[in-house]
Amino acid sequence: MKAETACQELIAEYSSRPTLRSGSLITTVFGDSIAPRGGKLWLGSLIKVMADFGISERLVRTSVFRLARDGWLQSEQVGRRSYYSLSEAGREQFDQATHRIYGSAVTEWDGRWCLLLLSGLDTADKDSVRKECGWLGFGAMSANVLAHPAPDLKDLDVTLLRLGVTEQLVVLEGQTVRNESGMRRLAHASWNLEDLDTRYGEFVAMFRPIVRALANDSQLSEKTAFMTQTLLIQEYRKILLRDPLLPDELLPSDWQGKAAYQLCRNLYLATYEAADRYLTETVDTADGPLPPPTKIFLSRFGGLKAGTTRKVSNG
Repeated sequence: MKAETACQELIAEYSSRPTLRSGSLITTVFGDSIAPRGGKLWLGSLIKVMADFGISERLVRTSVFRLARDGWLQSEQVGRRSYYSLSEAGREQFDQATHRIYGSAVTEWDGRWCLLLLSGLDTADKDSVRKECGWLGFGAMSANVLAHPAPDLKDLDVTLLRLGVTEQLVVLEGQTVRNESGMRRLAHASWNLEDLDTRYGEFVAMFRPIVRALANDSQLSEKTAFMTQTLLIQEYRKILLRDPLLPDELLPSDWQGKAAYQLCRNLYLATYEAADRYLTETVDTADGPLPPPTKIFLSRFGGLKAGTTRKVSNG
């Protein structure tokens, strides 16, 4: 099967889903493609881009309005045109998600745990901390203790500051000194690793035909490369942001997350340059075309280097 055909089949299947969530897909477009290139775009450009996914202009406008209402986006009016960018709060949360989605897997662990003691918080703050720190990978060891073996402490500090609980919540560091097998069982009980493993396996099965097709045929149009990359990150993001990103010592030996990461990285490397050219040609900002990606963008998945991707056509 040709790579273009394999990608188009995936796009058609995705666009036909009755449960297609336009707001979620727009969030992926902003986080994956727009944020690293200035973070702002004309609403008309977004409508054009999303139309290829089968999302109507009305649905785009409704979704963008809701994202702005919920504090993710902010708007700017220039003449008759509306331009949207990430709000400060939206940018903060996108940055945290970026670290998790495009960062490298945890390969070394010293056996230490970061513990959050919630006993000094009221019920509402406890619920907020459980929810927000859950997105950072923390699991509940007990009613008043959250734990993670290798958290991003900068993201944790930002989250606790945003929630206003830095003076009430105690953060400790500890290490397992007895019954390590029991600690692993407790970790498996604190995170639903079986469900995550299944979801990662489904992700690999969804995108493996494209990877195989690209191995024999590297010809992709720039638009198809962009759409494929967007759906790749859309599906990977939905799983990864629920993944606590535990060290290997705490994971099942046949953990599907490893195969999912490698597939996502390889397919992203094969599409990002063509996808970037499509954005340059298609998306407008208040100041003209999108600016080039930042250097931070090129650090995704361990490093994106110009000229390392497969050649694709301009069709």
